[in-house]
Amino acid sequence: MLRKSLLLSIGFGMLFGGGVSLAEAQSGSVPTQIVDALNKVWGVHPGFRANHAKGIVGQGTFKASADAASLSKAAIFSGDTIPVTIRFSDSGGLPNVPDGSKLAVPHGLAIKFRLKDGSETDMVINSLKFFPVGTGEDFRDLLLAIAASPPNAPQPTKLALFVKTHPRVPLASASVHQPDSLADEQYNGVDAFVFVDKNGKKQAFRYIAAPEKLVHISDEEAAKKSPNYLFDEIATRVAKAPVKFHLQAQLAAPGDVTKDPTIPWAATNKVVDLGVLTIDKIDSDSLAEQKKLIFLPGALIPGIEESDDPLIDARDGAYAVSFGRRSQ
Repeated sequence: MLRKSLLLSIGFGMLFGGGVSLAEAQSGSVPTQIVDALNKVWGVHPGFRANHAKGIVGQGTFKASADAASLSKAAIFSGDTIPVTIRFSDSGGLPNVPDGSKLAVPHGLAIKFRLKDGSETDMVINSLKFFPVGTGEDFRDLLLAIAASPPNAPQPTKLALFVKTHPRVPLASASVHQPDSLADEQYNGVDAFVFVDKNGKKQAFRYIAAPEKLVHISDEEAAKKSPNYLFDEIATRVAKAPVKFHLQAQLAAPGDVTKDPTIPWAATNKVVDLGVLTIDKIDSDSLAEQKKLIFLPGALIPGIEESDDPLIDARDGAYAVSFGRRSQ
């Protein structure tokens, strides 16, 4: 029961062949090991991402609030209208996963801000409230534990043993829900970053993309919908009217931990509105366009810095490895 819950709710599920041992995965860097482990879980699908393989690309703009400029000197908060490229995605490494499947959560939102000087910066967030593990090594080991715990595995399974020492895993899986629309979901930055203002003052924060309305449906309702209902709906919706999100920053309070993405900050922490993200176009050739794109949470510009969260570099490395493989 534990294995099924994690496979479905976290979106890491579905085995392809037998398990892989830790020794087998420990060839190369941790990011390479993560991608190898994802391929063991989901299979290899040439031309597609190892995780969040199914996605849809769109275009739009971002316009910052005055409050954002007071927190950070970053150029995206200048108040200018900044062009953006976005990608919504389902979780997992299956390019044709049904949108209403439990394997498709958490859903993702990646944003690439394109500045007038030619520079870019990215935001990569998803619908988890917090991440199940705190490091790249632990994420690799979680995937390996899932792969080594088929239904007929001896008890206790490797997954059960892993969860025993990583109790945040099932709590993270329970934090995701099925949306009625990709536009009606909240996307959270599980990693902490640091704003730097024009005077050098620093403030740790986590991103939030808040929808104009938040609407979740039951797993049973989602399972009855067409396989591409989320992607079809967002394309139809944007063709009728722009979709908007409020980009926000949840500010760290004194004593909040920034290096552990498994620990959410208190709901009472101050949340600052950073501005409005407007999506006004879904690309007609989205499948081809998304294969050219890479979004990196650590692709930053002056005014935004990494915190001491080790998962940021692990994610950057794994995304780069996956991009290199699917570009071959």
